[in-house]
Amino acid sequence: MSDKKIRLDKWLWAARFYKTRSIARDMINGGKVHYNGQRAKASKTIELGATLNIRQGDVIKQVKIEQLSEQRRGAPIAALLYTETAESIKKRDAYNELRRLSLQNAPHPDKKPNKKQRRELIQAKIQRNTAIFD
Repeated sequence: MSDKKIRLDKWLWAARFYKTRSIARDMINGGKVHYNGQRAKASKTIELGATLNIRQGDVIKQVKIEQLSEQRRGAPIAALLYTETAESIKKRDAYNELRRLSLQNAPHPDKKPNKKQRRELIQAKIQRNTAIFD
């Protein structure tokens, strides 16, 4: 199985990082995926043991390619295609904890504002923005 030549975008799709190959290709072309620390093209032939840095939203996952596959299978099987590094898991957990703590301090109203309150909020925002630009 290791003698197969598999494209990077096809492997990312098979490993379930992206829902379609075209999305995987767009992410690679957009610089969201690095192969062995460098930007790569979607047609890059991947090898076992290579490392990928995959940016998904605010999170960067660093994974090592363990198996090659060009077929998309179920999530448990797709998870066997790679292993995420311990450092990557630690950074992701720290980020999630910071995010959880910051959301606790964000104001959350008890209920949705009614129509009158929405109008007042919009008016207040308009007045604040016009005061900034004046």
